[in-house]
Amino acid sequence: MNFRFGRRREEPEINLIPMIDVLLVILIFMMVTTSYAKFSELQINLPEAGGTTSGTQVKPINVAVDASEHYAINNKGLPYTGINALAASLKEAADNQTDPTIIINADAKAPHQSVINVMEAARRAGYGRITFTTQNQPK
Repeated sequence: MNFRFGRRREEPEINLIPMIDVLLVILIFMMVTTSYAKFSELQINLPEAGGTTSGTQVKPINVAVDASEHYAINNKGLPYTGINALAASLKEAADNQTDPTIIINADAKAPHQSVINVMEAARRAGYGRITFTTQNQPK
């Protein structure tokens, strides 16, 4: 027996509004959490230069600092009497060089202040090229 005679069968329909809501939430989430790459605001064109290297060799100044705060400049022991005296010794070791490279050879157990003293003395002497030596760790 067909009790539904005369009634039309309803077609199933898909309601798209909840799906659109979910997609909008995902889109907003993606926009908020995405990080955009920032490009430099300044356009810089670096200058070009040609030239030859100078024939004069720059002799570096080696400053050694041991764990008990003893200083040596170019393997000559130096009693530490202050930053100004250390700066004068650096100027003396530089001879007539305008900006020599200062190489600091500090012991791993040397106090931090002793290395800072050498850097401050180099600054007072007018030298800005400072580097440190290290050794490779065994593998």
